[in-house]
Amino acid sequence: MISLAAAGGVALIELGMALIPGPNMIHLASRAITQGRRAGLVSLSGTAVGFLCYLLAAAAGLSALFAAVPVAYTVVKLAGAAYLAYLAWGMLKPGGRSPFTPAGDLAPVSDARLFSMGLLTNLLNPKIALLYAALLPQFLEPQAGPAWGQLLQLGGVQIVVGISVNALIMLGAARVSGYLAVRPRVMATQRFVAGGLLGVFALRTALSRTPVSA
Repeated sequence: MISLAAAGGVALIELGMALIPGPNMIHLASRAITQGRRAGLVSLSGTAVGFLCYLLAAAAGLSALFAAVPVAYTVVKLAGAAYLAYLAWGMLKPGGRSPFTPAGDLAPVSDARLFSMGLLTNLLNPKIALLYAALLPQFLEPQAGPAWGQLLQLGGVQIVVGISVNALIMLGAARVSGYLAVRPRVMATQRFVAGGLLGVFALRTALSRTPVSA
């Protein structure tokens, strides 16, 4: 059983990352703004299935891979730190773009298409891949049981937080878009805070320990 500290740490990291504009947020917000909340919810269901795919893959193989080839974790860890630092710079530099101002209108598509787009957007999202490959293993504890079991629990925490945040963002996308459009200072503050959080995560990832064996 994972500790409350591990669960809380994953929840905080996922909360911070979920609030950072990325492929999932941009896709869901854009769909909700241009095609309505129902379309956003269908897209969100695809996103949720994408999270489950990553969770099962992590529990089935990542812990074993890192235990057998420690250098693989180091490579993924450093790649993850570099990517998070890149995202941080993208948020902090002048001219950063908000997901609540989508470029152009999106043509309405079917529910099946919405679901598949939400799924593929999440599966191809490097932020989520690195979350499962490099961040979750940091919270594995020798006394908490097999690594695969801990990953399932930690991933469950991530999914609950991620889906909840994305749902709230998607449902309020149109209202937030209008609010931020006339408040550039608030928009700038959002970008600064988000970029700062990403920078912290990048540093933590680069300095993280090697995960426990499966």
